[in-house]
Amino acid sequence: MSDNTTPSKIYPCGRFARRDFIHQLAGGFLGLALGGVWAEAGEIPNAGIGPHYAAKAKSVIFLFMCGGVSHIDTFDPKDNKWAGKFIDAIGFGDNLAAMKRPVIPCQRTFTRYGKSGIPVSDWFPHVGGVIDDIAVVRSMWCNEGNHFPAVIETSTGHRGRQFDHPTLGSWVSYALGSANKNLPTFVNLGRPSSPVQLTGGFLGASVAATPFQAGETPIPNLYPPKGASSAERDRQMQLLQTMNQDFRERYAINTDIQARARAYELAARMQLSAPEAVDFSNEPEQVKALYGIGEKETEDFGKQLLLARRLAERGVRFIQICHAGGGNGAWDSHGDMNSHAPLCHATDKPIAGLIKDLKQRGMLDETLVVWTSEFGRTPWSQNTTGRDHNPKGYTSWLAGGGVKGGIVHGGTDEVGYKAVDSPHYYSDLHATILQQLGLDHKRLEFQSLGKTMRLVEEGGPIKEIIA
Repeated sequence: MSDNTTPSKIYPCGRFARRDFIHQLAGGFLGLALGGVWAEAGEIPNAGIGPHYAAKAKSVIFLFMCGGVSHIDTFDPKDNKWAGKFIDAIGFGDNLAAMKRPVIPCQRTFTRYGKSGIPVSDWFPHVGGVIDDIAVVRSMWCNEGNHFPAVIETSTGHRGRQFDHPTLGSWVSYALGSANKNLPTFVNLGRPSSPVQLTGGFLGASVAATPFQAGETPIPNLYPPKGASSAERDRQMQLLQTMNQDFRERYAINTDIQARARAYELAARMQLSAPEAVDFSNEPEQVKALYGIGEKETEDFGKQLLLARRLAERGVRFIQICHAGGGNGAWDSHGDMNSHAPLCHATDKPIAGLIKDLKQRGMLDETLVVWTSEFGRTPWSQNTTGRDHNPKGYTSWLAGGGVKGGIVHGGTDEVGYKAVDSPHYYSDLHATILQQLGLDHKRLEFQSLGKTMRLVEEGGPIKEIIA
């Protein structure tokens, strides 16, 4: 290579061709802990800027039901005195024209559970059994009434993608860094509704979600080819050590490359740690039964929640579980509310099992479990037995992590359309999660494009539910 074509001539600030980068670091994913050497030398700063004060929660298990759960049929019961009557309504999606629509009756029965006597639908009897550990917030609202914009808003705290805002889990990863150097800070289980739920945005790819799955291969492409011998790996490692020494000296000033190197180091460490985290062989059968593992309807989600507990146990900060994602999400129920039934059955026992398991292990006090969706559903329908999108009022709930149990906060109007009693914009939920993790939402900032960026721009923690 001539002097005119050397990387230092073409990229005097330390940048170089993408294919050269891939060539020089391709072997890193096979096990070379390149970033570890740099970090130990103090050349890569440890992630994390917080906490700002003592945390009540060490980890968050964030349960996102994709598509919009009907609060009216689950955790916010209304009597049926309005059933069949026409009320003022609006269309859903892009059609927000005023109209008259009949209120459809709720076919569910509600039972009061626990010492608190909080009513819960017959679709969630197992969650009803742990309701004394749950704070139900019946007065959430957001702005967007279409799925994709609503997922953006509820995931990032902002409407639209003008500034490529990071998702909630990425902010937590950025703020707190890793509690376990061998596992990611932010993990996603299940198929999301949108890539936005995984993005690091302007905070960078290093804080984006790492996709995990239950089973022998927790992360796709984590392991080297099975045909590779140990001798061959040793030769690769020796060659890569030589190449990376030169690489380090030439490009250490490039922060993008440093971040990528840290990702390769984490990948190397996960080859040892991730398989152990997803190995359920030592879990007692009675624990697996709590999650519904071994039962057809609850097997898949139960495995995800047991894995979530194991990840929280090992110091993963933010574990996001997306249920029934893809497209608009399976919880979208315009045609018939009975489409909710199998989804509730699939999640009810595993969710209750997670709370019971955390509690009996002494982990619930330091693990915040959050259940939510991008919006709720309307009291009316478009001439069907289903319900439409409703961002004006819906339910989220929280358990553990310093949150009061057995309480209901806020409420919607008499037909379940709009939050009227202590309404909380979705950012209040974000601020509550941050506070329990020891983070002040007002001080959690990042400078990007000459602008001060925050996850929470308005509102604050839901103080009434905090112990």
